Amino acid sequence: MSYVAPLKDMLFNLKYLADIEQIAQLPGFEDAGFDTAQAVLEEAAKFNEGVLAPLNWEGDKNPSSWKDGVVTATPGFKEAFRQFAEGGWQGLQHPVDFGGQGLPKTIGAACGEMQNAANMSFALCPLLTDGAIEALLTAGSDELKATYLENLVSGKWTGTMNLTEPQAGSDLAAVRSRAEPLPDGSYKVFGTKVFITWGEHDMAENIVHLVLARVTGAPEGVKGISLFVVPKFLVNQDGSLGARNDVQCVSIEHKMGIKASPTAVLQFGDQGGALGYLVGQENRGLEYMFIMMNAARFGVGVQGVAIAERSYQQAVTFAKDRVQSRPVDALAPANATIIYHPDVKRMLMTMRAYTEGCRAMATVAAAAFDAAHHHVDADVRKQNQAFYEFMVPLVKGYSTEMSLEVTSLGVQVHGGMGYIEETGAAQYYRDAKILTIYEGTTAIQANDLVGRKTARDGGQTAKGIAAQIEATEALLSKSGGADALAVAKRLKAARLAFVDVVEFVVSNTKTRPQDVFSGSVPYLMLAGNLMAGWQLARALLLAQDEIAKGVDVSFMQAKIVTARFYADHLLTKAPGMRDAIVEGAECVTALALDAF
Repeated sequence: MSYVAPLKDMLFNLKYLADIEQIAQLPGFEDAGFDTAQAVLEEAAKFNEGVLAPLNWEGDKNPSSWKDGVVTATPGFKEAFRQFAEGGWQGLQHPVDFGGQGLPKTIGAACGEMQNAANMSFALCPLLTDGAIEALLTAGSDELKATYLENLVSGKWTGTMNLTEPQAGSDLAAVRSRAEPLPDGSYKVFGTKVFITWGEHDMAENIVHLVLARVTGAPEGVKGISLFVVPKFLVNQDGSLGARNDVQCVSIEHKMGIKASPTAVLQFGDQGGALGYLVGQENRGLEYMFIMMNAARFGVGVQGVAIAERSYQQAVTFAKDRVQSRPVDALAPANATIIYHPDVKRMLMTMRAYTEGCRAMATVAAAAFDAAHHHVDADVRKQNQAFYEFMVPLVKGYSTEMSLEVTSLGVQVHGGMGYIEETGAAQYYRDAKILTIYEGTTAIQANDLVGRKTARDGGQTAKGIAAQIEATEALLSKSGGADALAVAKRLKAARLAFVDVVEFVVSNTKTRPQDVFSGSVPYLMLAGNLMAGWQLARALLLAQDEIAKGVDVSFMQAKIVTARFYADHLLTKAPGMRDAIVEGAECVTALALDAF
């Protein structure tokens, strides 16, 4: 089916929740107000609806292929990527100094959602390139920046992230790839990397691999890992492409989803050593790689929103067309479509509320990123950075887990037809599964939330956010409307549950780590649920104000109904999750291992 970008909802979030006009007051973003955002999003919608979306099903039926080390993309992808690059979409939020447009992440995130909803397999390529650009901007030498950034930002070249090895999945301390220093300051890199997204393809002139490896004699563990640029083709001093480097794609994986995106096994150094160039300092590679990884984690969370939106749109279309069974309401026509059935409405509302809630959460997090990097006040930058870092595991973990539920409901709405590949509903379900796994599984995001984001500062950031939520509750109560009061009640209960869990985490992480970490994923899910619900509660207040002004009344009323549904049907899970985490920890690990 066709994809239609949800521009109204995106622009509502940008205008009211993220306050794009305030972002436009930040240095460097003076031309990035609402009018610019609207123009950019409308152009993005045209490209993604017209060029990328029609290729999505084709990519599932006719995936990328490998033969004799050469990977050929799905028919149509190469031409689409050419148009993508020529349109300047790769450089949307990258610095103008290197040919980018320098727009805020807040706008970039909305465009990224459209790309992923239109064609997630395709969108993975620019997502990984974004990460490579961020790492080089942060830690690359002037020479590396001059050599690689302009071509990456333009989309002429693409980038990859090479962490995982056959024996080293999430445990990067086990990385064995090695780098031998050469007299001219370069290195010879040897090793095998697996699960490398778009690690080989025919869509760009060059592929810039960012590779974790150990310099000869480096310390064991994560403290001995360095980061290297290893291009597919070496780059001459005049910027032209030189000889093929000693890096080969020996195979690509056969996957349950995102089939058009080649997931490569790369072999470095079989012909004497792949030439690589150190990024930053030796033994600080993991630190630099996390720059890429955090950018990618946020991007993967946006992918969760995107695939949920695509699944929701298809389910709504099907429900409006499919005639099946007499509705329980005698007033409905006998030949009514299934959207009249209350349980179908419940499923569609669940899909809608989850998607809009997570989109709002991601938009607000992106706005915090922009303020953290561009605000003139150091204290404001610090506060926004802490907020953004707290939100990243939630955007990644909650939004992707949400996408599994939404795409599963999408299949369910279709009934038996959803199990038939030709309807397309199953592709979204299959594509969504990887989102909870790559760039760190949900448990890894949850461990980060517990350790780095909650226990480390004694829960201060979490409690500060809870105080902001409490202020929203007060505004809801003050407004006096029935929907606002109902949402305030649910939001308060969820916040109190969240605060209880934060206290449990802070008090017990050191003394009872098994108990705390056995509830880490439920904590992440509770926190993500609350943050998404909070943003929809804010949206309800803003929508009420706009209705009073007579602004787009039908859209604003739908926003209120969605926020109310989220509160009554999804936020209500929070107190039960609190009980499972705080009071049910011991039984998680109580069963003897030989009893499993």
